[in-house]
Amino acid sequence: MLWDPVAVTAETSPKDRFITVYGRNPVHEVLLDEGLLVDKVVIAEGARGSGLREIQQAARRRGVAVQHASAERVKKLAGNGRQDQGVFADVVAPRMRPLEAALADAAGSLRSVLVLDGVTTPANVGMILRSATAAGVDGIVVPRKGVASLDPLVVKASAGVAFRAPILKAFTAAEAVGQLKERGFHVVGLDAGGDDDLFAAHLPEPVAFVLGSETAGLAPEVADLVDTWVSIPMAAGVESLNVSAAAAVVCFELVRRLRA
Repeated sequence: MLWDPVAVTAETSPKDRFITVYGRNPVHEVLLDEGLLVDKVVIAEGARGSGLREIQQAARRRGVAVQHASAERVKKLAGNGRQDQGVFADVVAPRMRPLEAALADAAGSLRSVLVLDGVTTPANVGMILRSATAAGVDGIVVPRKGVASLDPLVVKASAGVAFRAPILKAFTAAEAVGQLKERGFHVVGLDAGGDDDLFAAHLPEPVAFVLGSETAGLAPEVADLVDTWVSIPMAAGVESLNVSAAAAVVCFELVRRLRA
């Protein structure tokens, strides 16, 4: 069942429908990309300088609404007051939706899910979105709290894939994992000391892999919900992988299992 970005309920937050891109060059770039649906552009009142004319012209050519708001309002809505440069654009992410909406889907389309917990580096989030989307993972839970926000740095690291990634939104990773467990998901955590080898472990579907930060790992409240701990075999004394590299290994192990 496809998610229609227009057919959303009045209660759905815009943050669960759009990826907000701020800064003059990033906004201009998304307007030039005919493959992206831009909902609107918002420019700060009194904003001047290079790039704004080009943005307005590109928006006009695309038929995208250009709105004006106070500089403070733009800073708040963009989510980055130091780098918004007085402009942002809301880009429709057609596969992004709240986790609870995806779980309510009667088609039962979620079989494999990644949940990010404490991954605060935008580059890592972007690369995870790219790897998971390329591998065909059904959903990537990007919580609003405790994980890097979906900003231009994430988009850049994903090479633009973030706009079409199957992103699932929740408030926290713990809340998301709890909802998944209630729906029968087998929750798997990655840890160097995990009891099972990732490539040999029994992983019943539906399965949710939880990925934590390199420094802190999973939050205690998330770790308590894990059903199985697995490790990625390492050689030559290497202790661990960067979280985005580990995510890629997990995603393509799921691909291998589907094809076996």
